Amino acid sequence: MLMSLLLTFGTGTASAHAEHEHAQKAHASDAHAGHAPAKGHVQAEPRITFADQPLTDQHGRSVNLEKDLVSGRIVVISFMYTQCTTVCPVVSSIMAKVQDQLGERAGDGVSLVSITIDPLRDTPERLREYAELHKAGPGWSWLTGSVPAITATLKSLRSWSPDLESHQPVFLVGNDATGEWSRFYGFTDPAAIVARVDSLQPGHAGTHPAELRAIDSQKVAL
Repeated sequence: MLMSLLLTFGTGTASAHAEHEHAQKAHASDAHAGHAPAKGHVQAEPRITFADQPLTDQHGRSVNLEKDLVSGRIVVISFMYTQCTTVCPVVSSIMAKVQDQLGERAGDGVSLVSITIDPLRDTPERLREYAELHKAGPGWSWLTGSVPAITATLKSLRSWSPDLESHQPVFLVGNDATGEWSRFYGFTDPAAIVARVDSLQPGHAGTHPAELRAIDSQKVAL
């Protein structure tokens, strides 16, 4: 009996060790492994309390995220850093398509905001070059700031990660006036984000999360 238990325990330990090694190898082969939750995962978000921190946009202007870009508006927020060569360009490409689909509404009642998670390297100048690369219009703000200010901001948005490579592609979409927020995970179809923006407009009946997932499940070229 004892021998049987020892053999069972040894087999389980070996299996767990093998799984751990496999996970380590998978992570080593893809430094952005933490970037890839299931596409189409969208969930309602509790009302957000923004950190009151001084930030700076791509033009070097001082910005308060809540007061200047969120208050009384519908907003789409993404997270990126300019040195990222894999996931972040796709995230910014999705934001660019959202901007195109919104048309004149981008900046006029709907704010687009990209926040760097690498404030040490992402100066306003670097963000401006990156914004130009993605053809950002005047309604799309790119924000940086001091390390404490960015950290506090990301934590208030529940999007902080202890290291750059483990952050996930996330889009926050919300209406400040009503306190309705949604969090999209993964490489979301821009049409799903725009559908959520539309559903947050005053007087709109709303879009059920299942409808958003159905839209997002459609293949889109980025």
